[in-house]
Amino acid sequence: MELKQKKIAFISLGCDKNRVDLEEMMFNLSKFGFTFTNSQKADIVIINTCAFILPARKEAIDNILEMIELKKTGTIEKIIVTGCLTEKYLEELKKYLPEVDKFVQVKDNKFIVDIISELYNQKIKFTYENKQFLIQPTHYAYLKISDGCNNACSYCTIPRIRGRFKSKPIPDLVTRAKQLVASGAKEIIIVAQDVTRYGFDIYSEFKLIDLLKELIKIKEIKWIRLHYCYPELVNKNLLDFIANNPKICPYLDIPLQHIDNKILKEMNRKNTEEEARVLINEIKENYPNLLIRSTFIIGFPGETRKQFKKLISFLKDTKLDNVGFFTYSREESTRAFYMKKQIPQFIKNLRLKKIERVQEKIALEKNLTKIGNNVEIIVDSFDPVSGFFEARTNQMSPNIDYYVKIPSTENIKIGNFYNVTLVDFKDYYFIAKLI
Repeated sequence: MELKQKKIAFISLGCDKNRVDLEEMMFNLSKFGFTFTNSQKADIVIINTCAFILPARKEAIDNILEMIELKKTGTIEKIIVTGCLTEKYLEELKKYLPEVDKFVQVKDNKFIVDIISELYNQKIKFTYENKQFLIQPTHYAYLKISDGCNNACSYCTIPRIRGRFKSKPIPDLVTRAKQLVASGAKEIIIVAQDVTRYGFDIYSEFKLIDLLKELIKIKEIKWIRLHYCYPELVNKNLLDFIANNPKICPYLDIPLQHIDNKILKEMNRKNTEEEARVLINEIKENYPNLLIRSTFIIGFPGETRKQFKKLISFLKDTKLDNVGFFTYSREESTRAFYMKKQIPQFIKNLRLKKIERVQEKIALEKNLTKIGNNVEIIVDSFDPVSGFFEARTNQMSPNIDYYVKIPSTENIKIGNFYNVTLVDFKDYYFIAKLI
């Protein structure tokens, strides 16, 4: 009982896949009897780290150092660090950060209750469950269908951190989805490093559509969203399935990363400019209601002004709905780290600003054409500062896309669906009113 009185705080960094790892730990911690709070009131702080690029590692270290200072003052008792940083630098972390009580590898997250009990010299008997404790808001949830990656992109550290691509069996995922629904989820966001390759490692064939067929049978699920679909495996079968099943959001996040064939080859990407253009044109012509989101890396080693201008021309030609840009991060243990003609950071920053302005203009023009449309939204939160509810359509993903604001004068509840009319667009959001 004394152990159960300990309060735990969490610092979660990185991607949505990392968030799922944390939610799995939180479920068993809650089941055991721990309560959750913030770091100023906690006895134990668990830091779930990211190590994908240098800024993410710096953020993780900064958070660890901040918690160490709280420990020195007696505010907290124990610090536990897990996530990708421990996967990549376990021995170095143990050596240089002895103040941390335990560094936990991801494979051992499932023993988190035992790990904490050992820190307090306790021995317990505890039965773990394979479930998630949903972080607020609970009306949407992330379903991680695989871990690791086999794509071996020349700039990416994920295979070295998370290992090879490992799918989870369909029955296990259906069970997890039902648990998420029972916890309040109405929208399921399917995440993996590459959802389009789902199942090949365990079924010897791609099984994403088979998984989706099972998930749409769960009547409480209203929306199912896909993150991330690699372009070479987005085919007619998948597009038809999305178009013909209203539960599947008409939304595809396709990370293209660049459009110049020479750079794509250096990146070890599997698609070409010609194939990307064919795919985008096919979607626009045959699936006009399907929104396309993509990401691009700016300043990859050897990127010339001509190649950069080519990427800008591609954006102007295709007019993608939503795009994210990242400057290339030079990561050790990747092939791109050793490439010649590394681009200076100030040039990468200048190119980033330029291409963002181009895409902002494209997006503004497209979004203004949607004014007057009637759409269905789900309400995510209320902002007391602005006095608006914040919501999304089925073509908007949480935290990364444009969103919808609704005046608080409307009778609205967070987590509910409503039909609204889009009446304006400004900055990064639409303004809407209830129908």
